[in-house]
Amino acid sequence: MLVAPEGRLYIGIAWLIVTLLALLHWWIPLALWLPVAVWVIAFFRDPSRGGPRGAELLIAPADGKIVSVIPIDEPAFLQGPATRISIFMNVFDVHVNRYPAAGRVAYRLYSRGKFGHAMPEKASAENEQCSVGLDTARGRVLVRQIAGSIARRIVTDHQPGTEVRQADRMGMIRFGSRVDLFLPPAAEILVHAGEKTRAGQTVVARWK
Repeated sequence: MLVAPEGRLYIGIAWLIVTLLALLHWWIPLALWLPVAVWVIAFFRDPSRGGPRGAELLIAPADGKIVSVIPIDEPAFLQGPATRISIFMNVFDVHVNRYPAAGRVAYRLYSRGKFGHAMPEKASAENEQCSVGLDTARGRVLVRQIAGSIARRIVTDHQPGTEVRQADRMGMIRFGSRVDLFLPPAAEILVHAGEKTRAGQTVVARWK
């Protein structure tokens, strides 16, 4: 199983504890800790993802559950009306984020903030986050990584000017929590709240 490089330290520590407990013959603590050590590996898994591709398609940037699809104004990068698709990742989802389209990274802004629960509406404005804007062949797209109540590190891989491919790794959120995708009116939304998504695989919209 491939794992994200950000997880190597955590995985190493988790299994070092397993080894120490086994050497000390502390079987009850070992039995309690072993599922945690397995979960740490699962949390940082980074599976390869195939699926529909094409300039006319927009792909989910995160695994998880769509908690809202709403019209909104996005003044920072799209600079106008947009549709926001919010995807909440629980602790069992893959947390590697991927680009919804091919293009050039034209905007990146990290904002400090709170570490509240990522599902409520206010999290999009108040929580720590990093926004990445793409110039694509069909229009502009913004992806926002949002930290949650137990997330303490947003990882964003690329700087402005980088050319990226659709479904390439964008980064990940350690132990968290939500990704918002902002699309302009030129995108036809194909998903609804309550649906599950898989990063780099689920088609969430199509350019009109």
